[in-house]
Amino acid sequence: MSDMRLIVAGAGGRMGRALTRAIAESKGAVLAGALEAPGSELLGKDAGVLAGLPANGIKVSADLWAMSKDADGILDFTVPAATIANVAIAAERGIVHVVGTTGLSSSDNAVIKSVTNRAVVVQSGNMSLGVNLLAAVVKRVAMALDESFDIEIVETHHRMKIDAPSGTALMLGQAAAAGRGISLDEHAARGRDGITGARRPGDIGFASLRGGTAAGDHSVSFLGPFERLTLSHQAEDRMLFAHGALKAALWAHGKKPGHYSMADVLGLSDI
Repeated sequence: MSDMRLIVAGAGGRMGRALTRAIAESKGAVLAGALEAPGSELLGKDAGVLAGLPANGIKVSADLWAMSKDADGILDFTVPAATIANVAIAAERGIVHVVGTTGLSSSDNAVIKSVTNRAVVVQSGNMSLGVNLLAAVVKRVAMALDESFDIEIVETHHRMKIDAPSGTALMLGQAAAAGRGISLDEHAARGRDGITGARRPGDIGFASLRGGTAAGDHSVSFLGPFERLTLSHQAEDRMLFAHGALKAALWAHGKKPGHYSMADVLGLSDI
């Protein structure tokens, strides 16, 4: 099979530049386009140079329809509005859409899922192997420990991150909720301030820290009578997410239409 031709959405952002580097460093994929928002000061710039690489001749453009004509997939770590706009075009073109965007609403996710009867979408709050293994372990531990063990999730990210809790924290919360057989929407405690009263039994708590240049630290604590168990993951460089997204795209190439996750990519969906 020839190299997979990939578009990087948000090519001028931190993750976009990391994705461009990951494609350049890996076999089986080539950069086919670099997408940025209309009006961006980066339009017309060379995507390779933006990523700290030699010039590659791929100019940053805002026209996804044109650049997707000869592409096989798009790697999308942008913002919700941009991702939703990209979903329709990727589905119409029949290309793989890898979605790592966080901060998506329930209605945004419904839009993404609405195209998966005719398009291949791989969506995850985190593309790393370690985090997806952590989620699988969290689900099993939550299944094993009853409500006498309270669940608290703490995440730390760099000062520029614009959404909270992180997509990874919510993914871990979903794993814990699945293990308990409950709805995260009904049991999430996402903010505590002032006189809150005693902790509600069965809640899954979230705390978000922001500062510095942290790529992403996550911990899930199970706090029971006289003992605590904490599971954690530290990301040292966002390149691990970029290589995970590239792995997802290559895995999805040629798959039948559907909505997939990194658990599917890594063979963890049955855990």
